[in-house]
Amino acid sequence: MMKINKVGIFYAFIWASGAIATKIGLFSASPLIFASVRLLCAGVILFLFVYIFRNYPYPKGSEWANLIILGILNTTLYVGCSFLSLAYVDSTIFNLFITINPFIVAFLASIFLHRKIGQKEILGMAISAFGIMIAIIPYLESLNATLFGLITLGVGVLSMGIGSVFYSKIQLNLPQIVVNTLQIIFGSLIAIPFVFLLEPDFYIQFDPYFLIGLFWQVVMTSIIAMILWFYLLKFDAVRANNFLFLTPIFGYILSAIFLNEMLTVYHYVGALFVIAGTFISQSMKKRQHGKT
Repeated sequence: MMKINKVGIFYAFIWASGAIATKIGLFSASPLIFASVRLLCAGVILFLFVYIFRNYPYPKGSEWANLIILGILNTTLYVGCSFLSLAYVDSTIFNLFITINPFIVAFLASIFLHRKIGQKEILGMAISAFGIMIAIIPYLESLNATLFGLITLGVGVLSMGIGSVFYSKIQLNLPQIVVNTLQIIFGSLIAIPFVFLLEPDFYIQFDPYFLIGLFWQVVMTSIIAMILWFYLLKFDAVRANNFLFLTPIFGYILSAIFLNEMLTVYHYVGALFVIAGTFISQSMKKRQHGKT
């Protein structure tokens, strides 16, 4: 239980940092070009490690089709829509939207995984959501977003939720690093034609902003965070997604450090509610489903 919590918290921290890294990278590249370069770099690095330097197993039979579907959901749609939306919405809104994911996953898991959502899990999610609403109070008058950005971000968050439940449903008998490698490769290859369709005036400039944003997104988000994500999903999709409530809190802290944004009493109070809600939902899982 303690190990899962540590992994989940570390995952939420890395995931929150991704929005800031993307904002930095977008100073020097258009959204879909930046996303494509990130995914291709991550895919090449992972492929070299998995199949050239190591000898991990290849998928068999229907596993190929399942990995393509995962690639479309977790890479083509989620990453593509997320990067595109960050050109139209604030990183605060981005991290806030991520917290919708636990509710989407809980709803889908109850239908397709027959996963009963306990009362204390619902209570924990509600408390965390309340904490998020408190934390965003200082931003209500200054949030910037377009309707296109919100819709695009919504599609990305929904695809991530569906991808989480789909992965838990199919139970691939492959190492997490293999799943992550191939879903990134398939998803990025499928995404490339849409770059030229949706972003005809793309641009890229290889300067420090681009390189710093790219490095963090490739190594920390695409490789480390996604491996942690699939590890968590192996235990429980609902429980894994509940850690996403922590992403806005980490996002506010990182924004204060790197973007000189001021933390207020709303952030501290909101963080306490989020932490309490996450603790309640995670402890409920342990009692209801036994030791993991």
